[in-house]
Amino acid sequence: MRGRLSRRLPTETMDVTQQNRQAWNNQATSGLSEWSRPVSGEMVERARQGMVEVILTPNRIVPAHWLGELKGQNVLGLASAGGQQNPLLAAAGAHLTSYDNADEQLALDRFVAEREGLEISLERGDMQDLSRFNPSSFDLVFNPVSTIFVPDVSRVWSSVRRVLRPGGRLLTGVMNPAFYLFDHDAIETGAEPTVRFPLPYSTLDHTDASGITALIEAGEGIEFSHTLGSLIGDLLRSGFILRDFYEDGWSDEATPLNRFMKPSFAMLAEAV
Repeated sequence: MRGRLSRRLPTETMDVTQQNRQAWNNQATSGLSEWSRPVSGEMVERARQGMVEVILTPNRIVPAHWLGELKGQNVLGLASAGGQQNPLLAAAGAHLTSYDNADEQLALDRFVAEREGLEISLERGDMQDLSRFNPSSFDLVFNPVSTIFVPDVSRVWSSVRRVLRPGGRLLTGVMNPAFYLFDHDAIETGAEPTVRFPLPYSTLDHTDASGITALIEAGEGIEFSHTLGSLIGDLLRSGFILRDFYEDGWSDEATPLNRFMKPSFAMLAEAV
């Protein structure tokens, strides 16, 4: 994540969706991202036996009662990492559709599906726009931390609500907005965490023109913190009831802030 405070640059100056598609294609093909490492055959077999170990946040396994009975359910894996959560949900018997902005993340889902004899429907698109799917198409939407890569999370919530049947469940993980108060580039050089940025944070708002050029050339992603009002309030206003909630840590290697706060949280919401 970048953090050079400078003049504001409007989101409209670049195609955020395309930039983040390229960033995640790069991550998936590099083999360096922990969110682009296909699950093992052993994990797939455990999922076939009913032991489904999927995550919405960096570490904590999603409680079994959040998932419920997956066999025969229509499940939308929404930006669910490459070759990870979706194959496990499919192995548990779900009719799985993987929807992701990045071609190479989808390719990793395809790789595991072919390796393990699983059926997964692959669809590429912007998570803010699910209009290709009919209303009430899904029983469950599974969405690990990924809304940080879209500027308008309320569009995601309303799109998800449209495609979920009444009583359907959204399982989503999000970054705690407070994570974006800090200059992470400085922290990684050994500086003490110091509040620097106002919320909601956007990479575009705090990176100068030369930094944006470098970001584009490096194929790095654009992030948005959102607010608790948009992450929770807009979720409720979109037609959901919040049924459960938990926080999750990361690792000190991933972020030194892990010593001070839980960087992410997960929500179980029911469509009404």
